Amino acid sequence: MFQRLGLAALALTTLLALSGCGYNQFQKLDEEVKASWAEVLNQYQRRADLIPNIVATVKGEATFEQDTLTKVIEARSKATSIQATPELVNDPAAFQKFQAAQGELTGALSRLMVVAEQYPSLKANQAFQDLRVQLEGTENRVTVARNRYIKTVADYNVLARSFPNNLTAMVFGYTVKPSFSVQNEAEISKPPAVNFDKPAAK
Repeated sequence: MFQRLGLAALALTTLLALSGCGYNQFQKLDEEVKASWAEVLNQYQRRADLIPNIVATVKGEATFEQDTLTKVIEARSKATSIQATPELVNDPAAFQKFQAAQGELTGALSRLMVVAEQYPSLKANQAFQDLRVQLEGTENRVTVARNRYIKTVADYNVLARSFPNNLTAMVFGYTVKPSFSVQNEAEISKPPAVNFDKPAAK
């Protein structure tokens, strides 16, 4: 009888200690990070699915700069070759590699769209313009999803670093999670110099 009461008291004490040290909050925020990461991946996949149609449309322009097109194809291949699992958010090195690949693709697509502006036939191509609108919408959704992920990870990491929650984090293996940075993507996304003295199309 007393043994059962002792065990019940110990369980209650443990429960109260865990709730007081952020255990339940870790559970909640960890799930929110997973959900926001899944949305980031969903939007990146939406973008990757648009690219083959964009490439096929641009290929119809015989004089289009092949180097620009090739870089988009190669960047997409590199970005989609990385297995973006939910566990990626717990591996800073793998996360950085994923971010770099997506940043490279962002830059390649940006350059493609800048160069495409110099081709009157592409600007007049309704299919290409529709794809461009879809891409712009997808890029906006990527930005929203990334910002949500950044905010959720920031909340999680503050909890993981704060005392006494950091003790709970150590006991249960809740490590600080990596987040997106914008410096590399900003550099990659700079538009190329376009020579307006030389006509880009016939």
